[in-house]
Amino acid sequence: MAAIIEFDLPTEEFALEETLTTVPGTQIEIERVVADDPEQITPYMWVRTDDFEAFEAALEDDPTVESVTRFSETDEERSYQMTWTGSIDFIVQILTEHHGTITHADGADDGWNLRVVFPDRESLSRAHDAAQEAGFGFDVRTIYGTEDPRPVRHGLTDGQRDTLVAAFESGYFTVPRETTLEELADQRDTSHQALSEQLRRATGRLVESTLITHGDGEDA
Repeated sequence: MAAIIEFDLPTEEFALEETLTTVPGTQIEIERVVADDPEQITPYMWVRTDDFEAFEAALEDDPTVESVTRFSETDEERSYQMTWTGSIDFIVQILTEHHGTITHADGADDGWNLRVVFPDRESLSRAHDAAQEAGFGFDVRTIYGTEDPRPVRHGLTDGQRDTLVAAFESGYFTVPRETTLEELADQRDTSHQALSEQLRRATGRLVESTLITHGDGEDA
């Protein structure tokens, strides 16, 4: 049975410390991660900030960023693919050696929250011990298996949860719909495109945490 750990990690022990401290208030939501190579990690992310020009300038000087590609943008968000290296090498090595997969991460200037899936509790325990021996200052939020009761947040960020709840309470999911996406966007004081993207990502995260990661009750 797969084992899952959710934990907080200081920004200086993971990635983008220089960028996040240079442009405070920036929020990063990692959608998926490729970490097959112990010397680098490739995240696909959405970024919200008041100053994208400053954010992208800071990326150029960030020692954990090897390359960056911008994919799309709205008034409030932009999506990027990055390759991280440098100071994160060791934690990535710990994850790859013990077959850990980062399935969720949120970052800000006050730190990172990560969710990592391991093939079993033994692998998770070995990775946990290795990280402790290396002196990483992480705080474990929860550890659970794929057959354990799911955490009530289902891996959603606060913004994603609030958006889904607002959409549900406004009748967006009823048949027929009682509100439109445009009306919901006005209620949330955001753009139609930004709300559409957030609903899509929130729904995807909910499906992943309840149907995919959970495995419909079968051992991973």
